[in-house]
Amino acid sequence: MTTISRDEVAHLARLARLAVTEDELDKFAGQLDVILQSVARVGQVAEQDIPPTSHALPITNVFRADMVRPGLTQEQALSGAPAAEEGRFRVPRILDEEA
Repeated sequence: MTTISRDEVAHLARLARLAVTEDELDKFAGQLDVILQSVARVGQVAEQDIPPTSHALPITNVFRADMVRPGLTQEQALSGAPAAEEGRFRVPRILDEEA
């Protein structure tokens, strides 16, 4: 089994822009090594005859079926709006960019 070095931990910390002390380098190297060994062990257990799954139990769609229902007309939807323009809600501009 390969172990992760202090230099590799320091490199990862630099990439993540984390300030890590010298003591933390040793601590994190040991912890990351345990994590990598655990992942490798799981990879050995996952055999070819076991299909990949996303959930331990089978799940089904729990949503209700879509049903078409009558809705508001454009005029009805805009009737309560404080401002409307060209069949749409008019809202204040929030960006200074030209449209």
